[in-house]
Amino acid sequence: MPSSTYTLIKSDTLTSSAASYTFTAIPSTYTDLVVRFTGRLDGGAGGGVSVIRLNSSALSMSVTYIYTNYSYTLTSSMDSASTTAAVGYINDGGSTSNTFSNSEIYIPNYSVAGVKKQVSTIGGMEYDASAFNYGFWSALQVIDTAAITSIELDSVTGGSNFVSGSSFYLYGISKS
Repeated sequence: MPSSTYTLIKSDTLTSSAASYTFTAIPSTYTDLVVRFTGRLDGGAGGGVSVIRLNSSALSMSVTYIYTNYSYTLTSSMDSASTTAAVGYINDGGSTSNTFSNSEIYIPNYSVAGVKKQVSTIGGMEYDASAFNYGFWSALQVIDTAAITSIELDSVTGGSNFVSGSSFYLYGISKS
């Protein structure tokens, strides 16, 4: 099995609220990308859904996802082609105080034009301290074949912003 080397391309921790976070001008010098983020929203619904947009919504994706809730129910769904795709649940003002959700997104062959990308995600959030809460796994197929040059993370919870302290990391992976 080939060895892999992770190189931090960019990291950022918000010092004020932001509606979204975008990695731009991603270099094409790596084999794969990994995005990791910990976040919390300022809304009050008890949790939101984080979504990904690629190349400023220029790339279309389809997604299959599986999630669990606090009662351990497994649910799955498939979304048809869209320019956004769910990549995890995210804590907000209605969930346990001062807790942040986490997600990891793996994007192989991101810089290769002419091929569809298969993207995988995993993440989780604590809705309240008395129960296991939400786990989230998804598989995305990028239908368009352009190289990925920007990655935006956002919330589909109306009016919610990432709060100060939310952190975003982008790693390049080189395989040997």
